[in-house]
Amino acid sequence: MNAVIKLDNIRKTYHTGEVDVQAVRGVSLEIHPGEFVAIMGASGSGKSTLMNILGCLDRPTSGCYCIDGIDVSQLSTNELADIRNQKIGFVFQGFNLLSRTSALENVELPMLYARQHMRSHELREKALHALGIVSLSDRAGHHPSQLSGGQQQRVAIARALVNQPALVLADEPTGNLDSRTSVEIMDVFQQLNNRGITIVMVTHEPDIAHYTKRNIVMSDGHVVSDAPVTDRLFAESELRRLQAQLDPALQTP
Repeated sequence: MNAVIKLDNIRKTYHTGEVDVQAVRGVSLEIHPGEFVAIMGASGSGKSTLMNILGCLDRPTSGCYCIDGIDVSQLSTNELADIRNQKIGFVFQGFNLLSRTSALENVELPMLYARQHMRSHELREKALHALGIVSLSDRAGHHPSQLSGGQQQRVAIARALVNQPALVLADEPTGNLDSRTSVEIMDVFQQLNNRGITIVMVTHEPDIAHYTKRNIVMSDGHVVSDAPVTDRLFAESELRRLQAQLDPALQTP
């Protein structure tokens, strides 16, 4: 099975005045279809730079990066924009929803930039389907200000899914959420992953990383650890436990 992501000796150096900052130093790795990966590391470890490279938001200084079999290392700016639209779904810490448009219209947005133009009823149908996947069909007409933080992040996830990307990249997706809502969002990601969707998530929270299947830890631009999660948490079970704490009647004797 071909890798969704293949990095070969990726390096990224920033030139700031007379100082060269080596943010990523020779990273090589593969991520295959259906994986759920957390990238971790302290501030300055290189994880955010690596995430930007994976999302085709930044170019490596050297090395080869292939996504879904396409070498993107030397593509033009317009070609990279097409890759981002067609191959990658983005989920951000701050949701990045347009405040004056409905949930449905926010989800439709990536399709408006696609080369394949669709009619309005096709846009609506696909957007409603994506909202249905994250259990928000009944909030399609609501604006972000009318939604909770968790619901806004679900809309953002639906927007990431609507073009059926090869890869979903999530950058600190629970960073603005309380602990229970964070578990709810991880439940959404686990359900999506169970459908076969490949997810790569940057997080600084070890407990959140335990909901994934594989943890990659970076330090000083290097990958220092890359291992499967042996004590994985399951969000559905954790939500039942939290609910039982709130409602003693649900607790089993």
